[in-house]
Amino acid sequence: MHTMWKGSISFGLVNIPVKLHAATEDKDVKFRSLHKKCHTPIKYQKVCPNCNIEISNDEIVRAYEYTKGKYIVIEDEDFAGLEKEIEDKAVEIIDFVKITDIDPIYFKRSYYLSPNEGGVKAYSLLRKALQETEKVGIAKIVIRSKEQLAVIRVYENTLVMETIHYPDEVRKAKDIPNVPSANQITKKELDTAILLIDQLSTEFHPEKYHDEYREAVLNLIEAKRTGEEMVTPETKDKPNNVMDLMAALQASIDRTKPNQETKEKPVKKRKPVTRAKKKA
Repeated sequence: MHTMWKGSISFGLVNIPVKLHAATEDKDVKFRSLHKKCHTPIKYQKVCPNCNIEISNDEIVRAYEYTKGKYIVIEDEDFAGLEKEIEDKAVEIIDFVKITDIDPIYFKRSYYLSPNEGGVKAYSLLRKALQETEKVGIAKIVIRSKEQLAVIRVYENTLVMETIHYPDEVRKAKDIPNVPSANQITKKELDTAILLIDQLSTEFHPEKYHDEYREAVLNLIEAKRTGEEMVTPETKDKPNNVMDLMAALQASIDRTKPNQETKEKPVKKRKPVTRAKKKA
């Protein structure tokens, strides 16, 4: 597995040399843009609209737009001092908390941590300590010149680092419009909804879920590649927005009930029809 980053994580006086590996991968189907006439891939050029010329990467500088149309240019040398100051700091676990105290909205990306040379024992110690205390570590780490807040926890006997958002990066839920402040529901509606949840409740097995749309796109691509005729899948019934809430809940419950065996009614045999003979 590709190593993205090498460094060390410490808690107290314990220092753990580690390597960082991406724990997830993007499975999206990616498409190229082609010229419709000749099917040649399109090139995207960087053009200055003021000079009306194509420019190269070494002619581009970074700038911060502090007000509309006005910028402050930041040179690479300006970043160098800041990055060196941050990277020199130890990646230290600053707090230990219960993972249930962290709302999932804060989580961003997952990375596996493996011990680097000389770090096996300290790695095992932190892993065991987190398992015994049922806690996770809160740490800061610099990845690609950006300081990240992170959670360090145990997943399937492996230390995992989850980068999380800073509080000021999470938008306030109270700013969302049209959210009802009070529950405008009846007890019967609530009881029926709870019954539906109970019938659909199960253990979480991630392997049972898959991206149906991505599979359909890949099947479409393969069919076009091999010249096969595509078959349009049957569409599922969409719920009617006008449908009464209780009716929708009851219909959902009925759909989740196990199929009952229905007894077939005996089919009555028809008597053979005899045609009358014609008189000569």
